[in-house]
Amino acid sequence: MASTTKELAFKGVPFIRIYKDGKVERLRGSPYVPPSPDKDPETGVSSKDITISHNPNISARLYLPNLPQNQIQKLPILVYFHGGAFCIESAFSLHAHRFLNRLVSEAQVAAVSVEYRLAPENPLPLAYEDSWAALQWVASHSNNQELDGKKDPWLAKFGDFDRLYIGGDSAGGNIAHNLAMKVGLESLCGGVKVLGAFLSHPYFWGSKPIGSEPKGEDFENTLEYKGWDVVYPSAPGGIDNPMVNPAGEGAPSLAGLGCSKLLMCVASKDQLRDRGVWYCDLVRESGWKGEVELFEVEGEEHCFHLGSETVTENVKKLLKRLGSFLV
Repeated sequence: MASTTKELAFKGVPFIRIYKDGKVERLRGSPYVPPSPDKDPETGVSSKDITISHNPNISARLYLPNLPQNQIQKLPILVYFHGGAFCIESAFSLHAHRFLNRLVSEAQVAAVSVEYRLAPENPLPLAYEDSWAALQWVASHSNNQELDGKKDPWLAKFGDFDRLYIGGDSAGGNIAHNLAMKVGLESLCGGVKVLGAFLSHPYFWGSKPIGSEPKGEDFENTLEYKGWDVVYPSAPGGIDNPMVNPAGEGAPSLAGLGCSKLLMCVASKDQLRDRGVWYCDLVRESGWKGEVELFEVEGEEHCFHLGSETVTENVKKLLKRLGSFLV
């Protein structure tokens, strides 16, 4: 008698279940929320959704701080990549939207939160490619040339392209790192430079534990270890691929990071904390010419600031540090 229970190919508790028949069940992720074109009531930040590309389908949510009426003020630009293990969450979800409202208000930046395609239906490196295309689209606003015939008036009017930043949380921090490396090799539209990057609780891993990470079988059973093969099954070198292990075999030197300053944000109770500290050491040892800083929040877990309904003291600390970086 055939079983009525579907067979699991991968059980990524608490994030995702992938069945052998191809069905994907997302177990976690904050709900969709609409933009606030008439200003967010808590922060005064305005937001709207735009399409960057129809093929592939890439979109974004844009944010502007509350500016004095009729005053055109050039603002730093942040291109932001949301977290979610490359397989959940969205630029249009509650966590990303609430955090960007708070950050844009604190830092007084124009932000572009990128909606990249998710694994496993769209495995890596597609999220990297989407994010690069979005960054190029933003950079295209710096000159009179247009990308696909469209420009966004917020970026054209308020964006200061001498102060372009990239950043992200968790998987988004990993994307920000990989884009910073790509910027070091390839030019952006109009010769625009990336001034800085922040990596907040970024996802890096490898085949061998470091610091306080689990050992032996416990290490190989971590979601960080097992999940990479699910989101990037064709990755050369597997979990030591340079996209997830910046010290993996064949990895390019971090001296090639294509920005002038870097901020690493970690939390003391985050399992990814030691990788963030290790990454900073690698950057310093590489001979990179920029400025790197490590910022740690004590007593907090992974991406605590995204799930926080209120602006706690520790959320406030992180927002203020990011605000002083994005200048």
